[in-house]
Amino acid sequence: MLILASFCLYGVFAYDLVRTDYTNLITLYLVLFGLFIKIINTHKGNFKLLVAVAIISRLVLLLATPNLSQDFYRFIWDGRMVLQGFNPYLYTPDSFIAIGQYPINQTQQLVTGMQALNASHYSNYPPINQLLFALANLFSTTSILGSVIGLRLIIIAADIGTLYFGAKLLNRLGLSKHKIFWFILNPFIIIELTGNLHFEGVMIFFLILSLYRLHLNKWKWSAVVLAVSISTKLIPLLFLPLYLKWFRADNTSNKIDLKKLIRFYLIVALTTILLFAPFFSMQFISNYSKTVGLWFGDFEFNASIYYLLREIGYLITGYNQIAIIGKTLPIIIFISIWCLAIFQKNQNYSTLIKSMLIAFTLYLILSTTVHPWYIATVLILSVFTDYKFPLIWSFIIIISYLAYANTDNTENLWIITLEYAIVFGAIVWDLFKTKKPLLKEKLF
Repeated sequence: MLILASFCLYGVFAYDLVRTDYTNLITLYLVLFGLFIKIINTHKGNFKLLVAVAIISRLVLLLATPNLSQDFYRFIWDGRMVLQGFNPYLYTPDSFIAIGQYPINQTQQLVTGMQALNASHYSNYPPINQLLFALANLFSTTSILGSVIGLRLIIIAADIGTLYFGAKLLNRLGLSKHKIFWFILNPFIIIELTGNLHFEGVMIFFLILSLYRLHLNKWKWSAVVLAVSISTKLIPLLFLPLYLKWFRADNTSNKIDLKKLIRFYLIVALTTILLFAPFFSMQFISNYSKTVGLWFGDFEFNASIYYLLREIGYLITGYNQIAIIGKTLPIIIFISIWCLAIFQKNQNYSTLIKSMLIAFTLYLILSTTVHPWYIATVLILSVFTDYKFPLIWSFIIIISYLAYANTDNTENLWIITLEYAIVFGAIVWDLFKTKKPLLKEKLF
């Protein structure tokens, strides 16, 4: 009955919910999360049943149009542009509207759906995303719902792959393979990835596959798959310094095998370059770097430390200091990740994954923009550790959608404060509960 109730509530969430109806949004999510915890705790010994629940929960959403995000309109636009032979990195959607050209089917409907901000920028989605966007549109160039179904099937397939290789990796690490369901059955993951069509799920699949191949000591294939993950979403670029100590001369030595390390990085770099090559031009480099730079230089949403710094900037200067803060925070992130690479014993596999978790958590805490689906990467990495704060974050992140409860989509800073008070509280609770530092060794 709990499982059937969960299926029904996913149906209500997908086909009946309006994003601005925050009461129903929060209520449905709370009940789904409660059912999710109860189902896992009741049936954690029945792996096949939980697999079936995970797949059916996603299939319930198959025919739904995403109701919490408009990004899928841009995914469809980019995919159809690729199929028509256009380079999506060289044209903004509104540039065609401005001159009265309609290069793909449903041009006006797609541009209206993605809204002005998205339509005025060049695509920032890496080449594997573009390939998958095109694949999703291959058999549906005249129906938005048909394209949505295509995108959703790809994401569902990626989640099944993450389930399969995640469970195998847990087994190899001596951990209970049912832990993968804290990710796979999480309502946050089902709603944000399968429901709202965010391709973090595909990136995560390739990341987990890469980590699995690395554990098998198939490091060359691990490097290739890691490059594919980077070429889906740029997030795994943050993890590259953390491999610094992985390659040792022998199992008893801490001496780094520079030849293997350099070959690993070269494979990642060359594979990534090859994947970007079909879209390459000098204009592409200019457009892509500017678009990616916008995330730290212009956009603001659901931030934590940045919002504190922004308020301090207002008090001191009287205006928003994002131009300065947005350039400073990435430097802090860069230095922090290199500290993890140098001072952590990442030659140990569990420590390597923990360092990845810490690195991306730091990235999110210091970012100017933290959309809900960004938490997916932290959540999957936490499955292989003892830390629970990402699970709690995946629960409380839903309140960030309250920004859409008003007509001008402005954030309530008290809501953001509540969210991060709970998140930071969960991190502190994790530290005391485990009675060991978040970093296995002290940095200094």
